[in-house]
Order: sequence, then structure tokens, then C-alpha cells
Amino acid sequence: MNETLGKPVATAEQRARALHQALKQKGLLPDGFLEDFTKSMEQGWDPANGARVVARAWVDPLYRKLLLADGTAACEQFGYTGPQGEYIVALENTPTLQNVIVCSLCSCTNWPVLGLAPEWYKSFEYRARLVREGRTVLRELGEDLPADVSVRVWDTTAETRYMVLPHRPDGTEGWSQEQLASLVTKDVLIGIARPRVA
Repeated sequence: MNETLGKPVATAEQRARALHQALKQKGLLPDGFLEDFTKSMEQGWDPANGARVVARAWVDPLYRKLLLADGTAACEQFGYTGPQGEYIVALENTPTLQNVIVCSLCSCTNWPVLGLAPEWYKSFEYRARLVREGRTVLRELGEDLPADVSVRVWDTTAETRYMVLPHRPDGTEGWSQEQLASLVTKDVLIGIARPRVA
């Protein structure tokens, strides 16, 4: 234990273990809950999920319409639900509009579809600067947009979990959904990058 003002202070790990034990003793933590949650984080929440959603929207007009009208229902068709996936809103990019997402208060994001937030997404600098100077931040992150492209920043709230539906790149006509999905990364789903054909 650390010492603060002469009193021992438990580490974060010790506090977490104590909380876990207290919840178990009170019967408030079902058996296997933490193991299932950990498995979801490590194996279930993956940007490849969002890539599949995007690829289907690119080839299926009815699915695209559903995704834009009710992102939660569209993602649920793939089984992408659960914590942080309750209020999914898809933001459609166009050749002249680039949507970008942020959580200016913390690091909320759409876990089932985007995976856990990357470290830079959680950083104070990204959260504070993106809302003020989005184009500059995108350039610094490697996406130098043409002057005719507007940047629109969307700040996550308690009732929104955004994902970006990128504009389908030219030259991908006739591609399979699997090929299309390979173009969609976590950065593309957050909006700091655009999909590119190699």
C-alpha cells in the first residue's frame, strides 16, 4: 500500500479486488460475469464488426437505409449489441463531408462495433482540440482533406454511440463484402481517416 498523510492507501488493483469481493458476498455479481465481460472485450468488441456493417451498407441499399435510420437495429442484425451499443447512430460521409466522432468528456465509444477506444482517442489533447480545430487535428493524424471537404465533429452523449459510414471508394465496383470490409479500419469508423484502395 502507498502512504498518504501517514495513512495506507490501497492501489487501484487492491480496490478493484475489494469491490469484486464485496459484490460477490452480497450476491450482486453473477457467476462468470467478469469472465464473460473480459471475453467480450478481448474477442467480441472488434472494429472488424464495424467493417462488416459498412461493407453490407455499401452493397445493400435497404440495409444502408436501416443503418442510417436506426443504427442499433442494423447492428443488431449482426449480433453487435450490449454495453455501449444501445444507441448507435451512423453518420454518413460524402465526397464533400467528413464526419468525425469524439467524446469530449471521457472516452465513450461504440464498443461492439468499433472495439475499445484507442489511447489517442482518450487523450485530453484529441478531445479538446478536435471540437475546435478538426481539420488541423485530422491533418496531424495523417488525413489531409481537400479544401472542399467540410469537417463535422460529433460529440458522444449518454444517448448516442456514433459510428461513421464512410463514402465507398471509387474502383471497388464488383468487390465482395469481405474485400470491402478490408478497407474499413477503426480510424475510418471514427472518422479520422478515409478508406483507400491500395
